[in-house]
Amino acid sequence: MYRLRTTPFCCALLCAFALPLPASANDVAPGGTLRAAWLVTNTAQAVRDAATGTARGPSYDVAVELAKRNGVPLDFKSQPSPAAVIAAVAGGEADIGFVAYEPSRAGTIEFSQTYMLTMQTFAVLNGSSIRAMADIDRPGQKIAGVKDDSISLYMRRNLKQATLLEIPNDVAATQRMLNAKEIDAFGASRPRVTVFSSQTPGTRLLPDNMFGVPQTIIVRKGKMAALEAVNRFLDDVRASGFLKASLDRYGMVGIEVGPGGSWQPKAP
Repeated sequence: MYRLRTTPFCCALLCAFALPLPASANDVAPGGTLRAAWLVTNTAQAVRDAATGTARGPSYDVAVELAKRNGVPLDFKSQPSPAAVIAAVAGGEADIGFVAYEPSRAGTIEFSQTYMLTMQTFAVLNGSSIRAMADIDRPGQKIAGVKDDSISLYMRRNLKQATLLEIPNDVAATQRMLNAKEIDAFGASRPRVTVFSSQTPGTRLLPDNMFGVPQTIIVRKGKMAALEAVNRFLDDVRASGFLKASLDRYGMVGIEVGPGGSWQPKAP
């Protein structure tokens, strides 16, 4: 009977094929370029200079660092809505996407752990009886949020007495509605609503927050090696202080580094 003779070299070779390979650039950016999709209306992620086209912000920093560590160039493309970010990743047009975790968005993508939390609050008129978050959910009040925005999705589930109005992402129209008292409060991320209030005389921000939105990186459904690589990368940039330094550099208001180990974000 013929028997296969093994040598130390053969054993090492067989073991190399038997063991799973470590995550690499081929997992995260199989095409040789890291294609990242981000939400252009979410200033907590990034903003793009209208004159130069250069992006800046925490999510941009994270994308640049991920591309750098994988030895590939970065293609950082904006999308107009969370649904468009998800569609770009699910359809293979982007390798990763930056989008808030929300249970209703699951299905065609995988969510990473939380890399930062974006606090959500409200702008109200100076004379409003709404003084804090406890005053939001009251009978007869109309509370507005941009349609399908994280705070609107949250309020769909959690408002019990106030009426939710989901409105278009139109600053001028929202200012008019608030000043005309067609709505009693407008909710959004603290960075966005801070800008809104500064541009809307006669308004103020509530001092507290409704909840913190888990900001995550998404990959296409079933790409578990890519997801693991992204999660380990986020563990490292959190532990090293990279994320905190990025938030500090931009002076982000109402943004916090996400808690470590939260590989499966939970719905607020």
